[in-house]
Amino acid sequence: MKIIGIVAAVVLVSGAGVAAYAATDVVGSFQSQAVDLEGQGTIPPDIGAIEGGVDLLLVGTDECEPEYAYIFGDRCTGPDAEGQLNDVNMLVHISDNPRRVTVVSFPRDLMVPIPSCTREDGSVSEATRKTQLNEAWGMGGLSCVAKTVKELSGENIPFAAKVSFGNVINITGAIGGVDVCIGNGGIKDVYTGIDWPAGPRTIEGLEALQFLRTRHGLTGGSDLSRISNQQQYMSSLARKLVSDEVLSNPATLYKLATTASENITPSKSLANPMTLVQIALAVKNVPFEDIVFVQYPVLEDPADANRVVPDYDSAAQLWAALAANEQLDVTQQSQGVIVDPNATVDPNATVDPNATVDPNATVDPNATPTDGTAVLPDNITGQNAAQQTCSAGNVRANG
Repeated sequence: MKIIGIVAAVVLVSGAGVAAYAATDVVGSFQSQAVDLEGQGTIPPDIGAIEGGVDLLLVGTDECEPEYAYIFGDRCTGPDAEGQLNDVNMLVHISDNPRRVTVVSFPRDLMVPIPSCTREDGSVSEATRKTQLNEAWGMGGLSCVAKTVKELSGENIPFAAKVSFGNVINITGAIGGVDVCIGNGGIKDVYTGIDWPAGPRTIEGLEALQFLRTRHGLTGGSDLSRISNQQQYMSSLARKLVSDEVLSNPATLYKLATTASENITPSKSLANPMTLVQIALAVKNVPFEDIVFVQYPVLEDPADANRVVPDYDSAAQLWAALAANEQLDVTQQSQGVIVDPNATVDPNATVDPNATVDPNATVDPNATPTDGTAVLPDNITGQNAAQQTCSAGNVRANG
């Protein structure tokens, strides 16, 4: 969900140039908030695209900022109000030649080992054998989330950044909204205040936050369904960020830069604007079909049906495909999305909002990949940025 902040800054520097970006005072603001990643030294930037593959962790925190607390209800104001949680965790993998981008979403309800972490005040948390992933922030902040995902994935993570849920309101407004599609008759969710009919919709500000947080209004009603909504949003966002509407508008680019700098907490390794330029140069020409959003594979937790545990065997196939830099063929979409296989990358293209999800749909087990393409296991769901999708609403579940 929080890819918007970093992507906005990346697109800015690639489209407007280093000089225009460095000439503003936003650089100082961005750097002043930077935090250390445990065990990660400084990475000197250079001119030109970043070399080799690279991994960037994006964390979205569910925290009770005073100006937005009313939106979250009992989550922030009730007797059982919780602390800050890393509810959105995305690993962005940028491959080497040929350049591809894979965004892996880790469910917040994933039960994993959390390593011992050094907090900003120097104290050290105890390692755990099985803890919900979204508790890692409370055990050591951004660095601890990065360390946890690093141990789970086996990927080196030199860069990380976090954005709070409340700051999504500010960031999405800077781009002028993102077009999404509501299917299955519409979305109604009393918990996030959504009551939207089926059809296309441009969302920004509070509506964007509602769309990204809803799960009760989607088929399945789980955090896994919510991830599919977030993937639809990010696919649409990626298409808009490289459109003439954004890249050819200096005022929009500047607004994106200033808003992103004020609403993002980066790792110190990411705080240098030249590093953003390097990343921008690496990804700016990646075709939409090679920008793939996938959900980390999971199994039901035997100890709790409301939680999930890692499917290490399926995950091993994903990491192997990324290491081999194979094109990913995601054959399954999650329960919270409807895909139109005939849609194009035309930003004006739409899908049928009256379509329904077929729970009995299957994938041809005899299908074979083309050379250099990895067909992922069925429980690795997702989509690429070239696909036009609709949210699989579930209005019946909420009256």
